[in-house]
Amino acid sequence: MSEPITLNVGGKLYTTSLSTLTSFPDSMLGAMFSGKMPTKKDSQGNCFIDRDGKIFRYILNFLRTSHLDLPEDFQEMGLLRREVDFYQIQPLIEALQEKEVELSKAEKNAMLNITLDQKTQTVHFTVREAPQIYSLSSSNMEVFSAHIFSTSCLFLKLLGSKLYYCFNGNLSSISSYLKDPNHLTLDWVASVEGLPEEEYTRQNLKRLWVVPDNKQINSFQVFVEEVLKIAMSDGFCIDSSHPHTSDFMNNKIIRLIRYK
Repeated sequence: MSEPITLNVGGKLYTTSLSTLTSFPDSMLGAMFSGKMPTKKDSQGNCFIDRDGKIFRYILNFLRTSHLDLPEDFQEMGLLRREVDFYQIQPLIEALQEKEVELSKAEKNAMLNITLDQKTQTVHFTVREAPQIYSLSSSNMEVFSAHIFSTSCLFLKLLGSKLYYCFNGNLSSISSYLKDPNHLTLDWVASVEGLPEEEYTRQNLKRLWVVPDNKQINSFQVFVEEVLKIAMSDGFCIDSSHPHTSDFMNNKIIRLIRYK
């Protein structure tokens, strides 16, 4: 075993051996640590590489084992691809291509499950009738909730690119609310006649829109219709076992499947 070498990759420290770093001589690392290319040092004397430190663990493990091991919930394939391109380790490039084909095949067969809930809520608000005259008003508002699960992470990303929240006068993609790659929860309200625009913001009430159609979703029927359009354009079809086709629009649990 050669003497250990400590690398500072984007601020994250790794310790390995020279033989590991030069195991693929034609790679960027092979050139750097065989003396063919100059290396930079940090203030502690560690070899410094100005690349993503978190992703480097997968590259270093490949140098050690010749296997590309990624966690099941890995969500940074684009970043990994760019880092692999930088280090130019040809067997790793090929292993990543195989992994992407494998993931693509796994994405083709998928299930989509949507659970819907709706309730009526009374909202109270003030109406300005004149410069110094205000009156208290109230109205019933429909409040919707949809819990969406899909085995296809890519489909939820597609859905997130089509549905937008309207809040504080701005439209924002629901993609920013996608914390779990397989689960998405949406909560929104229907527009209320006479409710001032600023009251939606003050009471933290979001409305839901479909883009680029610029269409507001004010009912579950419209929501289901729009989600069906998006899902079917991505290859999904209604699961004939649940619910029955004739009762599809009235059901609170909707299941779609995709076989490719």
